[in-house]
This record gives sequence, C-alpha cells and structure tokens, in this order.
Amino acid sequence: MLDHAKKVLRIEAEAIAALIDKVDGSFAQAVGLILACKGRVVVTGMGKSGLIGKKIAATLASTGTPALFLHPAEGIHGDLGMVTKGDVIIAISNSGETEEIIKLLPVFKRLAVPVIAMTGGINSTLAKAAEATIDVGVKEEACPMGLVPTASTTAALAMGDAIAITLLDERGFKEEDFACFHPGGSLGKRILLRVEDVMHAGALVPVVKETTGMREALFEITSKKLGLTTVVDGSGKLLGVITDGDLRRYLEKSGDIFDRTAGELASRNPKVIGRDALAAEAVAVMERLSITSLLITDADGRPSGVIHLHDLLKAGVV
Repeated sequence: MLDHAKKVLRIEAEAIAALIDKVDGSFAQAVGLILACKGRVVVTGMGKSGLIGKKIAATLASTGTPALFLHPAEGIHGDLGMVTKGDVIIAISNSGETEEIIKLLPVFKRLAVPVIAMTGGINSTLAKAAEATIDVGVKEEACPMGLVPTASTTAALAMGDAIAITLLDERGFKEEDFACFHPGGSLGKRILLRVEDVMHAGALVPVVKETTGMREALFEITSKKLGLTTVVDGSGKLLGVITDGDLRRYLEKSGDIFDRTAGELASRNPKVIGRDALAAEAVAVMERLSITSLLITDADGRPSGVIHLHDLLKAGVV
C-alpha cells in the first residue's frame, strides 16, 4: 500500500515539475489577456476539471481578479447569460475535446470574448479556437489504468495557482487587499479591526475622581468587570489607573486601603492607545509591556474607552 501511495505522489510531483518548462510566451499572453480584461474571468470545465475550475475561480477572486465559475452543461441551457462582453474565459479540458465546452465556443466568439485554453491537447479543437493555450498535459496519470483524472487535474490546479499568483504580483496586491476579501479570517481581523471596534466605551468605562474613597473605587472596579478603574482629575482628564494588581501590591505592603483616596493609589501615566489604532497593535503593546489592558482617551485627554486582552481574544485577533 505504501509503495502505491508513494508512486502516486511521485507521478503527480513529476507532472507539476514538468509544467515549469511550459511556462512560456503563451502563459504570458494569457496573463496579459486577464490583466486587460474589463469584466470578469469566467472559468469553465466539465467533471473533475470543473471542480478544479471552481477552485481556480475562487483563488482568482480572493487575490484581486474578479472571477466566477460557469458549468458548461448548464451554460448551454441558459447560464451563458453570466458571460458578457469584456469578460475572459479560462476553459479547462485535458483532451481539449470536451463536448459541452466545444458547444460554448461559437457563443464566446459571437461575444468577442477571448478564450484561454488549459489543456493537454495542444492541437485540439479547444486549443485551435483559443486566443492563448497553456499546455497542462501530463506524461501519465497516477491511475494505473490511465482513466481517472489524477496527475492531469493536479497539473491544472497548480497552473491555475501560477496564473493567480502572477496576477497578484502584477497588480501589486497587498496584505491589506487580501484582508478586505477575507474579513472573517484571522488575517482580516489583524489588518482591518481597529481598537474602537472592540473597546469598552461610554458608560462601560470605569471612572472615579482622584478624591474618591477607595471603597467607592473598589465598587467601580468590581461593577465594570474590567479589573481596573481610570482615575481623573477635577476637570475629568485622565490622571492614572488602579488595577487589581495595584490593589494586591498595596495590600501586601500596608494591609489597608479604605482610608486612602483613588488619587493616592493610582499609577500615574498609564499606557494609552488611539481609538483608530489597529487591534493587532494593541496586542503588540500589551505583549511588550506585559499588561492586559490599554486606555483610550479623547482629544481633551478624558478617558473614552478601555480595551482588554480578553476582548482581543474574543475578536480572534490573538
């Protein structure tokens, strides 16, 4: 069993390696057609080639090239309405003679939509009708009978990735662009999520005056459930912060806090961050300073928010 598995992987690896010498002027021509495209890239393929086509379309769409998949059998029964002037077609067929795709070619010609063929049949009907042909032919399939598409579909998939990543580079596609198309992913959250999106604000921000007694300050810490309270001066500007850790350290030293004011116990010059800073930046600051909270102030220096490490964990930034 292990020998069979290794043979399959070896055949498919060799099929992909053989594609390197096939990346030539035709590949560049195909990429040029897509870069000049004013519409979408419409990927089509039948059977397992269609499944590969769906993945290629998804990869293109997520990397800055608008794309969709057209099932060729559904296409000849009405779904050709998806295709409009200004689009580009990528048609995948190992033989280049897939009946359902061949039936679509006259319509593509009438619409003046250029066709990029991904095929192992470089002299096939599909290849002859295409404006650019990318050779994805393989020496052999991994299937011992040579019937099940294996190495050929792997080669088509790899070539599709080569097209997508080449386009990505040509378009100058950046992490920020990728994040815009993946707002639910961890990368999207790291790049798009701002402090103001996850911070506690308004009445949720614990605030006491510097003259407030510690009994009342302790109630504020407990009721707001953030493990701290901000301390402000008479004009409402941030003066300091009292955290659970501050209370424990003070109790260890003196044993009594209730005869003191919040201003006396507050740690001065607490760490703050801008509300428009990236949430990932807040994580970095917390890690560097070994703290679990940061304060946000308004233009007048008044506390307007608190961001806690737990908030960042819940948001998936960490």
